[in-house]
Amino acid sequence: MFDYKKIFRNREARLKLIDSLKFIPTKPYLKLVYKIKTGKALNLDSPVGFCEKLQWLKIHDIHPEYTQLVDKTAVRDYITEKIGEDYLFPLLGSWEKFEDIDFDSLPDKFVLKCNHDSGSVKIITDKSQINKDELSAFFNGRLKLNPYNAGREYPYKDVKPLIMAEKFMESSDGKGINDYKFFCFDGKPEIMFVATDRAVDVRFDFYDMSFNHLPIYNIHPNSDGVVEKPKCFDEMKQLCEKLTKGMKFVRLDLYEIDGKVYFGEFTFFHGGGFYLFEPDEWEKKLGDLIKI
Repeated sequence: MFDYKKIFRNREARLKLIDSLKFIPTKPYLKLVYKIKTGKALNLDSPVGFCEKLQWLKIHDIHPEYTQLVDKTAVRDYITEKIGEDYLFPLLGSWEKFEDIDFDSLPDKFVLKCNHDSGSVKIITDKSQINKDELSAFFNGRLKLNPYNAGREYPYKDVKPLIMAEKFMESSDGKGINDYKFFCFDGKPEIMFVATDRAVDVRFDFYDMSFNHLPIYNIHPNSDGVVEKPKCFDEMKQLCEKLTKGMKFVRLDLYEIDGKVYFGEFTFFHGGGFYLFEPDEWEKKLGDLIKI
């Protein structure tokens, strides 16, 4: 008998399996993957929980304009129009394939990533030490992948894949930067989480809009330490309202560096909608906030 959960934990095996399932129509595909990853049957007729409703949105709430918002290069125009380019990390360039990158024109430190997916990020802190063969294999491989196939998240389907370079951003105290991920429902942020210890053992800590810690588990465990309230927390909440009004649900990621807020990205289907919140009551509470 296939151990599907083991396959999904192994990246290469997962990609091969996903590619082999491309022919399956979206609704039965989502039911299959939801069952594999959550152990529960997916109710698309009368969805109740947060993750169930995210799956429903994939099928019934199609907005072609969201393609621009998940494209990490194209979204820059949207952010510039809505709140101004000062909220964006400086863009150093974008290319259709790795071989087009002019490394001589880039600074010693920069961030290299793809515009169309999640996780294809390489932080370069010393340009002289990079292995171009390894980077080429990594990025040219990622450019061939369409993340739509994995979770059937329709905004990603028609994004033109690019490699992009952004300025390496760091805080003056050298402690690194946290990203603050707000769950927004029609322009109203309700909860958020902070991702810490990314390089070692990722932890998620959830907070309400008064920055009280919430007893929620989702994808990763809570941290052992204390996460400080961002200095610009009120500004972040205001930006959530400006940027997400009219969207039934979206996760808006923001950064704060030395007291200044920066835009991160839009995520319309947190975790692909395949990671249930614990305790169970939070699946229902967050599901109630998505009006369908």
